[in-house]
Amino acid sequence: MNDSITADLFAALNILVLERINFGTFKVTGTVPNWLRHFCHPRITSGMEVLIPEEQFPFLENFLIDAEEFWQNNSTTKLTSGFWTDRALSGKEYHFEASAICLNNRKIILIELLDNSFYEKQSIIQKARENQLVHQQLLKDNQKKEVLIHCIIHDIAGQLSSINCCLALLEFENLTPKGKEHLEVGRQQTIKQEMLIREILNAFSSEMQSLEAFTLDPEQAPNVLASVQEVIKVLSPTFALNDMQLQIANNIDFTADWRVVGDRSRLDRVISNLVENAFRHSPPQATVEIGLQLDAESVLVTVDDRGTGVEPEFVPSLFQKFSQGKSRSGRAGLGLYFCRITVERWGGKIGYLPLPEGGSRFWFRLLKPKMPN
Repeated sequence: MNDSITADLFAALNILVLERINFGTFKVTGTVPNWLRHFCHPRITSGMEVLIPEEQFPFLENFLIDAEEFWQNNSTTKLTSGFWTDRALSGKEYHFEASAICLNNRKIILIELLDNSFYEKQSIIQKARENQLVHQQLLKDNQKKEVLIHCIIHDIAGQLSSINCCLALLEFENLTPKGKEHLEVGRQQTIKQEMLIREILNAFSSEMQSLEAFTLDPEQAPNVLASVQEVIKVLSPTFALNDMQLQIANNIDFTADWRVVGDRSRLDRVISNLVENAFRHSPPQATVEIGLQLDAESVLVTVDDRGTGVEPEFVPSLFQKFSQGKSRSGRAGLGLYFCRITVERWGGKIGYLPLPEGGSRFWFRLLKPKMPN
């Protein structure tokens, strides 16, 4: 501290160096920075003993309590006060930050006058706050748009339901073979539109659905094997009409405990989404197989198809909202997104793997409910 270059350097950096003599009493060490004369009268010089904070910097009173404990521990780090503002004798405000350090068993306080760096930091903090407000407003605006779209799609769904009823009534009319053919085409198209609308509605409500309650109670936990069997029962006719097969793997232990953490209706929906996805990407006369694997803590569900697989460039975004593969298949790209947020909400994982022999494996793993002791 006695080195003149070091003392002048501290002064040039607008730092006042004080060495603690007794509790509350400090000696000014080194060159005194010019700004100090705006706070003290008469003028303070190097080597003078001063009372801090009773006279010059009242803000430091609480900081010095922490500094005394810091010095007793003889720490090799430093303790900082944070920013504060004091008024000079003229009434002008200045901004400061103090640091306590131990130097060769000497207890030192450094008081730095903050200039441009302080205002730069304050500006960055202010911009961050403004950006946060803008982000929050964008989220609110986006929510309003999603609600509007949800309402529009919901109204369209109601009208489409009426159209389906009319088409169903036409089956009882005396239609020509050609008329029946046109009717069947119309029904198939409306069914596709219903599925598309269902996926869109699921997407806009899926964040809400993912927050719904699910059970951890083993007595009420859904049985994933029962869900798989239900999905196969519902979707098998669709596969048969397209000369395809939907089956469960032949190595399943039907006597095992297949209960998982989750909700039965949404578990059925997740499995159904993965199976429908496999159906759309499988060639004629292909087989889609659902597998189940059990370990001590979880259940793994796999859905294998013999399609062309997923192009590598689309794999990273497979489970994102509105993501679609190269073929698109006339879908909205929402089914896999629903599966992901639902499985993850239940504490599980979901993913995709290409099969070595060709085709795709979509899988998800759910935890087993903990049995009571």
